[in-house]
Amino acid sequence: MDFRLSSEERMIRDTVREFVAREVMPLEPEVLKNEREGRPGLPLETLKALQARARAIGFWGINTPDKYGGAHLGALALAMTYEELGRTFVPFQFGGSADNILYACNPEQEKRYLIPTIEGKRRSCFALTEPGAGSDAGNIRTTAIKQGREWVINGEKIFITNGNEADFAMVFAVTDKARGPHGGISCFLVDREMGWRSTAIPTMGDWDPGQLVFENVRVPEENLLGEEGRGFDLAMRWIGAARWVIPARAIGAAERLVGMALDYAKQRVTFGEPLANRQAIQWMIADSAVEIEATRWMTYRAAWMEDQGLDNRHQASLAKLYGANMANQVVDRVLQIHGGMGYTKELPIERWYREMRLFRIFDGTDEIQRYIIARNLLKGHVRLGDV
Repeated sequence: MDFRLSSEERMIRDTVREFVAREVMPLEPEVLKNEREGRPGLPLETLKALQARARAIGFWGINTPDKYGGAHLGALALAMTYEELGRTFVPFQFGGSADNILYACNPEQEKRYLIPTIEGKRRSCFALTEPGAGSDAGNIRTTAIKQGREWVINGEKIFITNGNEADFAMVFAVTDKARGPHGGISCFLVDREMGWRSTAIPTMGDWDPGQLVFENVRVPEENLLGEEGRGFDLAMRWIGAARWVIPARAIGAAERLVGMALDYAKQRVTFGEPLANRQAIQWMIADSAVEIEATRWMTYRAAWMEDQGLDNRHQASLAKLYGANMANQVVDRVLQIHGGMGYTKELPIERWYREMRLFRIFDGTDEIQRYIIARNLLKGHVRLGDV
């Protein structure tokens, strides 16, 4: 069993790390200033310029298939990329990608939605969650009723990432209530110009999701994504692909934060000695290092399993649950080590503190991950110690 990264994997990690340090991290003061004045962290033009510079060094469509102009480096490379991006809170993502379920587009839909999204000319949002259906995704109430050659959609979606910026939504709606979630939910590609509207939802963090309202929105029948009645499968495919990305980002953020704690503990003197000499501080640092390392290998294994074509859903839930909680524990310790300064807005720790609290909620709450893990074990889908 060889845990060493290949030369290509090290090159990917080091190149992304250098890019983030050189091009992205210097923008952190601007992001903090803008966010604290109630504006987006960075203008869209700045983010697109960053993506263009990344494209110039080969980072475009990291996990996008070759036929669409992507690098298709695989899940493990993508995990390492997100780990490096997690080292900064600047809201930057490499370009050239699209939601995984958009690859279910037919040839005509590819021209209108998939390819323009990959090229950065269109922006999508995944519209599943509703006021009465969060973790219980099969309980959605938004309906789509067929009228001639159109579907008429009515309902409300909530906490939709990119819901205020997207020009089209992947909307999940009930098309046949009698068949239940596994045969009665379908997915539609719905342009904003078709009539849906959105409102920003203020949060304690710097992520303002959207509330989407659909009132008799008419959608052409050719905008059905995939097969009628198979929308729930698409939704689970989207959620499953994102689940191990969260702990990957958590690793990078936690390492950056612990680095800040190490520097501060060596410099800050109390009662004649640096904080670094205090056992209480040493234990916080040691526990954080152990938890970060555990998260890394749980996450890498989930990504590796995807690359091998294995069912990684159980491993992804393990990584998501552990990694999300690790991030919250680490940022809390780092704030504690910094004392009062950690609580101020002079340092970015409080900003990370608020952001990381969301890790335990979106893309499946802690409770849902525990439910999935326990169910898999109790029903025999997986066995303890089965490597």
